[in-house]
Amino acid sequence: MKSKRKQISKKTRFEVFKRDSFLCQYCGNHPPLVTLEVDHINPIANGGDNSIDNLVTSCFDCNRGKSDNLLSSVPKSLEEKADEIVEKEFQLEGYRAVIKMRQERIDEDMWQVADALIPNSSSDGMRRDWLSSIKKFNEMLPLHEVIDAAEIAFLRMPRSKAFPYFCGICWRKVRGE
Repeated sequence: MKSKRKQISKKTRFEVFKRDSFLCQYCGNHPPLVTLEVDHINPIANGGDNSIDNLVTSCFDCNRGKSDNLLSSVPKSLEEKADEIVEKEFQLEGYRAVIKMRQERIDEDMWQVADALIPNSSSDGMRRDWLSSIKKFNEMLPLHEVIDAAEIAFLRMPRSKAFPYFCGICWRKVRGE
């Protein structure tokens, strides 16, 4: 039994062309060398529909050559693109996990210094500009040196003057004094 052909909307055609990078998925030609059409992977005559997953970009000649023959599989170029997208997503997920672990380590180091400078900072909080300065010192100096500077400032100065003193110690260490 043949299915009744329904018109494919211009929006759907454009989305298929965009997805397929405006390339014929059979021969690789593109405008202005060829006129592109939307082809049904599973032809309407064989029960296919107009869902975007059943549509592919084809040039006029390839579409006419295929006619209403059923493809035994999705064109290889589409398969390769799908595999590439899956691989990119996998790599992006891995990259994001590494970045998240790095950020957690940076934050943990920052709070370790903050707590050495002003006890309970990690639970009570600390000014953002101070936290930003601590992160910068952690980038420029080994963590143990920044913690040492925080502990010295805590022991030698009242709470209100500890942070500026800490910064002075760190800057001297950065300059190699």
